[in-house]
Amino acid sequence: MKVRRCAVVYVEPREEVGFDLQELLNGGDGLRRERRWVALAPHLGEEVELDADERELLGALGPSQWLDAKALAAHPPGAVQRLLKEGLLIGDGKRHAAQRARDEALRATYWHPLAATLHAFTRWSGVDAVQNMKDSGTETAVQMREVLGAPPTAAAHRGDGVAQLKLPRIEATDFDRLLARRATCRNFDPGRALPFDLFAQLLQRVFAAQAEVRISADTVFLKKNVPSGGGLHPIECYLVVQHVEGVAPGLYHYQAVDHALEPLPVPAGRDWRDGGLRGFLQDMVAQQHWFADAHVAVVLAPRFDRTFWKYRQHAKGYRVVALEAGHLSQTLYLSATEAGLGAFITGAINEKELERALGLDPVNQGALAVCGFGWRGEHMVTAELDPAGAVWLPAGA
Repeated sequence: MKVRRCAVVYVEPREEVGFDLQELLNGGDGLRRERRWVALAPHLGEEVELDADERELLGALGPSQWLDAKALAAHPPGAVQRLLKEGLLIGDGKRHAAQRARDEALRATYWHPLAATLHAFTRWSGVDAVQNMKDSGTETAVQMREVLGAPPTAAAHRGDGVAQLKLPRIEATDFDRLLARRATCRNFDPGRALPFDLFAQLLQRVFAAQAEVRISADTVFLKKNVPSGGGLHPIECYLVVQHVEGVAPGLYHYQAVDHALEPLPVPAGRDWRDGGLRGFLQDMVAQQHWFADAHVAVVLAPRFDRTFWKYRQHAKGYRVVALEAGHLSQTLYLSATEAGLGAFITGAINEKELERALGLDPVNQGALAVCGFGWRGEHMVTAELDPAGAVWLPAGA
């Protein structure tokens, strides 16, 4: 058998600190400190704890050259077998085919090593962001100030204030008034269905291909209403449709060239009856129940392999993909606001569950954020940030 190291792995010396009463009674500071080595390999997406022998073995092998396993005779056999089992060492035999396929997929996608590691190890599974805020006592801005202290200044000053060049405030136009009404919606009205044509219009404006440039039969660039790194537009949109006239509630893939919905199967273990679809969406947005009644939620899921086709192992490749998600969400906000609707975006999502539900391989395509839109409710049950009163009437008005 031949072996080599996986394509990307970082080894972190980690310290964990906990309270130790005996340490305190012995005259110490009462803190127990434990140090260990942890391997972070993005093709695995899970941490692997290492002992000293395993750490040294990883450092002795490279990711490009296959070596006969007999050449590792100087290393403890248990270390070799465990690293092969965990997928940090890659073997060329049938027993190691699954781990080898994951490693080869990462290599073929041309991730920048640091970006791949960031993406793999910041994905959530089963997180309840609302409960986390309750547990930490940071549900409101007042609580955040009490627990976290004062935040950095809202608007920074640089240099001598006396030398400031004051700029004129220009009279507001219709576009300025549109911007003023752009506020994240946390209060949707599920009892009021979204008209089919309005739903189609928003998808067309924000996510549809407006034109294409065909270089060859297999090389096509799309023109959309947002900028994209290299003009590649890698972000696919998966919809959770709940309250739209003429569209059955469920999951869909939006085909940007055809301007069409492609129905997706109900994920295993899920049932859309009796509020099941709402519960699914709430689970996906980490229990942020204020988004669960959105008429339409949109999972922004980049095809990383499309961007990295051009920007191979590029330090800025992942960044331009993330920027594109921001461009899409702002265009959605403005389009929804112009149509009299509310909109939202959140990065607090359970990516791993979304990937399973939508059949996405996070090496090539993964969930990055969830945005959505729909009719705003008549009453503000959950607080929204609207200090100028452009959406909600000020208190006492």
